[in-house]
Amino acid sequence: MSEQPNAPDGLARAIEGILFVSDEPLPATVIAQALDVDRREVERALDALGAALQARDAGIELRNIAGGWRLATHPDITESVERFVLSSRHARLTKASLETLAIVAYKQPVTRHQISAIRGVNSDGVLKSLIDRSLIMEVGREDVPGRPVLYGTTPEFLERLGMPSLTALPSLAPLLDAVDLELDEASGDTPSPAAVSAPLEATQEPTVDEAFPDEPEPDEESHLPSSDLAEDSGD
Repeated sequence: MSEQPNAPDGLARAIEGILFVSDEPLPATVIAQALDVDRREVERALDALGAALQARDAGIELRNIAGGWRLATHPDITESVERFVLSSRHARLTKASLETLAIVAYKQPVTRHQISAIRGVNSDGVLKSLIDRSLIMEVGREDVPGRPVLYGTTPEFLERLGMPSLTALPSLAPLLDAVDLELDEASGDTPSPAAVSAPLEATQEPTVDEAFPDEPEPDEESHLPSSDLAEDSGD
């Protein structure tokens, strides 16, 4: 039988779960409304939760900051957390990430729908990963209905690959046949993702593996139905 949220133990567990999934400090009143309990009960449960974490010398602590409550890592383990975060940010790029990064590098500024159309799969997750790694960023919005976000590479992208500027990117010409060299911009024809990403894979000093070392990251993406490739206002 599950605990009732308004029981002392059940309330503390519910509050802890809510704080765990929240990405911002939550005032006691917001938590109370979410659990349909009195604010003073929530405050007592928060005090008890904070004391319990402190008593067992937990790696996380409960902080009252910016007008709300949130769970945060304990200051004593800052070095360990920073080492983990930095190592994960520099994990080797998967084929999907490298492919997406190459498309952004060569066709920037470019929208996520244009990227997905070239790759033939939903690239939202890969884009988010590249943004988190500070390899791409939002550079503006396209002047069309819906004003979709435009993406481009960051200075860190050039730094990681040891390039002074985007003009130092390897040329695509040797990898494309005569038809590909005369792309009709009006028709939106583009080289294949494999052809676009190949120059980055061949980049020297440092190589892609040296620029993005360690273990591969997981990428989850689903194939797009043709209707999902159309621009919309949700970009």
